[in-house]
Amino acid sequence: MRFSDQVALVTGGGGGIGAATAARLAAEGAAVVVMDEDADAAARAVAAIGDRAAASIGSVTAADDIAAALALAQRRFGGLDVLVNNAAFTLRDTLAETTPEDWDREFAVTLRGAFLCARAALPLLAARGGAMVNVGSVNALLHLGNPAYSAAKAGLLSLTRSLATEAGPRGVRTNMVSPGSVRTANITWQQRQARDPAIFDKLARWYPVGRVGTPQDIAAAICFLASREAAFVNGANLVVDGGLTAGMAVMAADLAT
Repeated sequence: MRFSDQVALVTGGGGGIGAATAARLAAEGAAVVVMDEDADAAARAVAAIGDRAAASIGSVTAADDIAAALALAQRRFGGLDVLVNNAAFTLRDTLAETTPEDWDREFAVTLRGAFLCARAALPLLAARGGAMVNVGSVNALLHLGNPAYSAAKAGLLSLTRSLATEAGPRGVRTNMVSPGSVRTANITWQQRQARDPAIFDKLARWYPVGRVGTPQDIAAAICFLASREAAFVNGANLVVDGGLTAGMAVMAADLAT
């Protein structure tokens, strides 16, 4: 019960990593505000948790929606201890396909949204010695497609370090989790599975652990960084990718044959 008497806000909390994180935080004692544009998804996530959860429907690109989510956390549960910036968006696989409008939209959700949420939540977090965890991606570290998303996630890593440095003296820690491929049902993976139903099995060979990640794998790492067990961890980027970025396992195997 690492989060007893604490309050968390999870953006993009209606599904995938966000829903798994909200459930894990609640299971460890937190009251949770699930923020999502999809009202049905947010309702399902809250129903799975119970009375210690509330839904806030809105976009991280809208300052008023963010303010409403924070007000709900204060009104319903008394404050805020943990902010998980999980909301993200990606659409185009290649640079050639990406239009300027696509670029702006992806940055608006993935990077600007995290900035807006962090900026608005910081006074509440500072009042209670809280923590922020930004959900990044291995795409910030190497090219794996989705160029706008990747650039936004790289920007999120820089923002994490800025927040850690500036907010640390106010008692607020900021860290980042960078997942590899995660088996979720978001629109990008739905499109990929429509093209190739075996996509996750094919990707598994690139991972030294022999599988892609689950939302629960990432939620566990997020909750560690958000907890007081990580009291001296600030400005870190915890890569949770089954060893993908540790080395080229498939290339190494080819060289050995």
